[in-house]
Amino acid sequence: MPTARRRHAITETEAVAAALEAAARKWPEDRDRPARLLNHLIEIGFHTIEVELDEKALARRRALERVKGSLTGVYGPGYLEKLRAEWPE
Repeated sequence: MPTARRRHAITETEAVAAALEAAARKWPEDRDRPARLLNHLIEIGFHTIEVELDEKALARRRALERVKGSLTGVYGPGYLEKLRAEWPE
């Protein structure tokens, strides 16, 4: 089918064959259409990765919220100037 979109080739390795078999069980109406099965797998994989990345970002934000302000007052006024004065020129 003509398209202006990029195409991708994929070799049916053992892992790909196993994934296609599982996809055929999940989407039996597409059993004889491996391209459709691959699209289903890609969509599910994409969604899974997006959720995982969102969860990691949320965990990072929560960690930052927990430690926010915990070092307030540790470095007093002029701390950097004093530290830099100790460095050789």
